[in-house]
Amino acid sequence: MSRAFYITTPIYYVNDKPHIGHAYTTIACDVMARFKRLDGFQVKFLTGTDEHGQKVAKAAAEKGMTPQALCDQNSQNFRDLTVTLGASNDDFIRTTEARHVRSCQALWEKLRAKGEITLGKYEGWYAVRDEAFYDEAELVTNAAGEKVAPSGAPVEWMVEENYSFPLSKWQDRLLAFYDANPDFIGPKARFNEVYSFVKGGLMDLSISRTAFSWGIPVPGDEKHVMYVWIDALTNYITALGHPDDTADFKTFWSAPDSFAMHMVGKDIIRFHCVYWPAFLMAADLPLPKRVFAHGWWTVEGQKMSKSLGNAIDPNEMVAKYGLDQLRYFLMREVPFGNDGDFSEAAIAGRINSELANALGNLAQRFLSFIAKNLGGVLPAPGDLTAEDKALLEACAGLLPQCRKAMEVQAFHDMIEAIWTVVRDANGYVDRQAPWALRKTDPARMNTVLWVLAEAVRHIAILIQPFVPTSAAKMLDQLAVAPDARTFAHLTADHAVKGGTTLPTPEGVFPRYGDPKIGKGA
Repeated sequence: MSRAFYITTPIYYVNDKPHIGHAYTTIACDVMARFKRLDGFQVKFLTGTDEHGQKVAKAAAEKGMTPQALCDQNSQNFRDLTVTLGASNDDFIRTTEARHVRSCQALWEKLRAKGEITLGKYEGWYAVRDEAFYDEAELVTNAAGEKVAPSGAPVEWMVEENYSFPLSKWQDRLLAFYDANPDFIGPKARFNEVYSFVKGGLMDLSISRTAFSWGIPVPGDEKHVMYVWIDALTNYITALGHPDDTADFKTFWSAPDSFAMHMVGKDIIRFHCVYWPAFLMAADLPLPKRVFAHGWWTVEGQKMSKSLGNAIDPNEMVAKYGLDQLRYFLMREVPFGNDGDFSEAAIAGRINSELANALGNLAQRFLSFIAKNLGGVLPAPGDLTAEDKALLEACAGLLPQCRKAMEVQAFHDMIEAIWTVVRDANGYVDRQAPWALRKTDPARMNTVLWVLAEAVRHIAILIQPFVPTSAAKMLDQLAVAPDARTFAHLTADHAVKGGTTLPTPEGVFPRYGDPKIGKGA
């Protein structure tokens, strides 16, 4: 099993403010990064902003700003969002940085030296909004009788002198790669979509523009700027030190046992699963191990968009519901990879039923009981019954289930596995009734309380990737040392110890409607 893990968000386009879709991808990557770190991996987590292209230049002109000024302003919005979301990214890249210009130009030079770039005239349908070229067969006619891209973006017939990349040449090698690496694209439906697209035939790709100048200059021919996608995709290796053979590049990209993974929205899967692998193959560079394309959040059945004015501001959602509560909801509500409809009623429902009532109440019940009746000292267990052992065995069996779910980015499956044990633990405390045992069998009461503490320790360690602040509070209340919270500590050797004095318990997950909930509770 590889012990080096590289996870990236797509770099976010700076022509507008961040919305909940951006938060969704960043949180998903953060969950993966935190999980792998807790599981003993060396992790690098990258996010950033995509700042070149015709769309940015146009947006800047509309605002009476220079493209660089617009990028500086809007890139900061995305950087600030990573802080708001509690993201644990190791780097934040901007495509206007000098390191990235150098990296892109080095890749260009390598492709040109290998005969993979030629100059000529290019004609085709181009959508500025998508920054993408489309084949005639892909276009549809809208209600106004106009040709538009499958995304609905207007297209224009573009004729320019352009450098091109022989994408068609790489069709068979791409198909062979997909056949040999069926897990390269997830989920399976997206793999099938990409495979079908490539099998249907590829056109050569224009990779420079002369109609505008906001981009990375083509080395040796600066009237051309690079096509925004060859620029954008290269960010993933820029951040590792490309074109230099740095320690990071070796560790996270070129080492045979490294695992590099891109998380993207389904609308940009073609660029990541067709163009990017072809560029890398042509440059004799290693490919990432996996690209996962998640679905979209809709609002009342409609895709979020600037034109509809229905975008959800993640900053407002964090302020209203709490950070961990929003993180939990986004990873829990919809199987990752599917589309989902964003509902504030659903957020409140998950907070109250699963976080407050199920997990929060489970911990608060026995911790408050210990504080009130045992002076805050965790009792030592006696002999374990079959029911005690069943709950503890269920806890011990969680990590393999969680690993299996996370290998395929099934975040909802990991959460459901954990919550199955949460429900089991609530049933256990109801049946064992330690408040009654206090009068009838104090020794048995001690064992029940210890078993509950050990169960909650397992649960809290495993939910850290999803709700890191709340999980830390829960582990604090169990007096679990900060350096004893990794998955390696999910063994009996690291079980809670009787005789430990516990801090005064406080509720970790308030119900929605509690005035604390919008204050980071």
